[in-house]
Amino acid sequence: MQYRKFGNTGLDISALGFGCMRLPEIEKGGKHYIDEDLAFPMLMRAWELGVNYFDSAPYYCNKNSEYATGRALKSVRDKVYFSTKIPMEEYKEKGDLRRVLERSLEKMETDYIDFYHFWGINKNTADKIVKNDIMSEVRECQEQGLLRFMSFSFHDASENMKYIIDNVPGLASVLCQYNLLDRSNEDMIEYAHSKGVGTVIMGPVGGGRLSPPTDLYEKLAGKKSSATYEVAMRFVLGNPSVSCALAGMETMEMLEGNVKVANVAGEITADEWVQLGQAMEEVAKFRDLYCTGCKYCMPCPAGIDIPKLFEFYTHVNVYGLGEGIRGTYKWYKKNPWGEGKTFEHCTGCGVCETKCPQKLAVQKELERVCGVLENL
Repeated sequence: MQYRKFGNTGLDISALGFGCMRLPEIEKGGKHYIDEDLAFPMLMRAWELGVNYFDSAPYYCNKNSEYATGRALKSVRDKVYFSTKIPMEEYKEKGDLRRVLERSLEKMETDYIDFYHFWGINKNTADKIVKNDIMSEVRECQEQGLLRFMSFSFHDASENMKYIIDNVPGLASVLCQYNLLDRSNEDMIEYAHSKGVGTVIMGPVGGGRLSPPTDLYEKLAGKKSSATYEVAMRFVLGNPSVSCALAGMETMEMLEGNVKVANVAGEITADEWVQLGQAMEEVAKFRDLYCTGCKYCMPCPAGIDIPKLFEFYTHVNVYGLGEGIRGTYKWYKKNPWGEGKTFEHCTGCGVCETKCPQKLAVQKELERVCGVLENL
C-alpha cells in the first residue's frame, strides 16, 4: 500500500481509504442491520492489506456504519484512523458539537475520533461556524482528547472551498468529490494541498458509474480493457494534490481489486495523467446535448432536477456508462429526500427555456432524455 503525507497533520495515510457507507446489510423484521459475518472480516482484511483510513458517518448504512466500523476494528484501533461527521442541522446551540461527538464515540466504542468533519458544509455554514465560534468548542474537545483533527466535507460550488479554507481556521482536511466525470474541484484540491490541508476524495469512480465494464477505457487509451474503474482510480490517485481516494466497498472481491489498483497508482507519470484528462475532454466534446450544467434553469417549478437528468444522459451517450447509470437513475427516482421528479411531472411552463444560456429546447430534450433513461 502507498502512503501519503496528509496535509500538515504529520500523519501518513493510505492512498486508498475505506468508505464505510456501503457495508453489506441484512433485513430482519423490517429493520436493517450490518451483515457482520461479511462486513467485519472485510474491514479487518482492509487493515491487513494496508488501509489505515476508515470513513464513516452517523446516517450511513441505516445509522449502523459507525457501530460496525468501530466494532470490527477495535483490536487495531491504535493503528487506524477513524473519520466521522457532525450533521450541521443538529447544531442548534453551544455544546451540541460535543453532544453529537460523544454519541459517535459511544457507537464506535472509541475514546477519540481522528478526523471529525463538519458534514457537507457550504459558504453559509462556514459563516455560521465563525459567527458561533464553533471552533472554540472543537479546541476544547481536542484538549480533552476526544478528537484529534477537525475537517470538513464539501458539496458546494467549487470556488467556495477556498472561502471555507481561508475563513475557518484550524481545518486539517477536506473530503470532496473528484473523478474523471467531474473535475470541477480540481483547482481547489490543488489550493487545499498548497495550504497544507489534506485532501480525501469521495466518488473516485463516479459514484459507481465507472465501475462496470464499458468502452470508456478504449476511448481514452485506444485499447480494450474491462477495468474501467482502474483507469478512474489511477487518474484520481495520479493527481499529486490528492492524499487519499475513498472507495465504498461491499465485497471482499471489490476490496482486493481496489487495493491492487491503489498499489500501482503512483506508476502513472505526470504526462500520462495530463493526457488522460485531455482524452476525457475530447470524448466529452461528442455529446449531442450541450448542457453545460450551469443550473440557470433551476429551480424548476415542478421540482425536476433538469441538470442531473441531462448529466445521466451524457454519461450514457458519451461515456457508454449505461449499466452504471441504470441503477443510479432508479435510485434517483426513489430518492428519500423528496426529489426524483422526471419528465412526467413537467407542467410545460417553459420557465427553464427562458433562462437557458445555451437556448436549448429543454422540455423537448427532457422528454427525449427521460425516454432513454427509462429504457436502460
